[in-house]
Amino acid sequence: MSCPNCGSSEAKFHARAHDIEYFTSSDPYDFLHCERCDILYIAPMLSDKLSDIYPGNYYSFVSGKKSVAVKIKEYLDRRKFGKILKGINGETVSILDVGGGTGWLVDLMKAADARVNRTTIVDIDPAAEAVARSKGHHYFCGRFEDYDSTDRFDIILMLNLIEHVANPRDIFSKAAHHLKDGGFIVLKTPNFKSLDARIFRHRSWAGYHTPRHFVLFCHESLSRLADECGLRVERFNYTQGAPFWSISLFEELRRLGLVKADRDHPAIYHPLVPWLQMLTAALDFIRQPFAKLSQMEFILSKKDVQR
Repeated sequence: MSCPNCGSSEAKFHARAHDIEYFTSSDPYDFLHCERCDILYIAPMLSDKLSDIYPGNYYSFVSGKKSVAVKIKEYLDRRKFGKILKGINGETVSILDVGGGTGWLVDLMKAADARVNRTTIVDIDPAAEAVARSKGHHYFCGRFEDYDSTDRFDIILMLNLIEHVANPRDIFSKAAHHLKDGGFIVLKTPNFKSLDARIFRHRSWAGYHTPRHFVLFCHESLSRLADECGLRVERFNYTQGAPFWSISLFEELRRLGLVKADRDHPAIYHPLVPWLQMLTAALDFIRQPFAKLSQMEFILSKKDVQR
């Protein structure tokens, strides 16, 4: 399988992994490393079987009681979004959330800034559509690749999205097309060169999110792709990767027979996982000033627009 980013057929084997979260398949999947553009990609890439690899109990499709860890994260996200929104001029703000599910992240942004008046969600989950529309969001049910609109947006959210698509270059170019001059793309994605990625490399590291993560980047490779697509990195930082640490550690406990999880009871919903998330998030917050953590946050703008 050739590299989905540069087309090279000279990628080297990196790791073999299984679905340790939702157990959608018992099949192994290989992750290959393209040294030319420094990315990982999965083989096989099941871009034509999204309904199989994203079960009905997938986390972004489900709403319910929020854990303490989730509430803390939402508080921090609301503060972060408020700072980003301050960089947008004008009396109104429009937002596009790609892969936004029911629109819960956009809800946080509306709570952070009263100027947010037009919100659109693009997602593959038909069940999320009714919830999103009931909250006043426009909704396109389908892949971003198939989204056809003349609308332009002040902010485009691509949080934990780019790693789920088969051709990241096309997605970057399309996002740039839908971005207003002076607007921002807010992007979050795993970093495959983190400490936990090295520790659990051959133990189905949760950052692989097998088989749902198709392409994984590091800081340099994603910055380079953004530049090639006409985007400029305004801000960058590493952030905590508690979801990856916690599921990776949970899988170690499962292999020892100390906890259980299966297709009907995904690992992510086990009552131990929120506690592992809080513990590992605290570890990453301590390490953040000097470590390359397993999640990366980018704020991008158009290169040809003076700020």
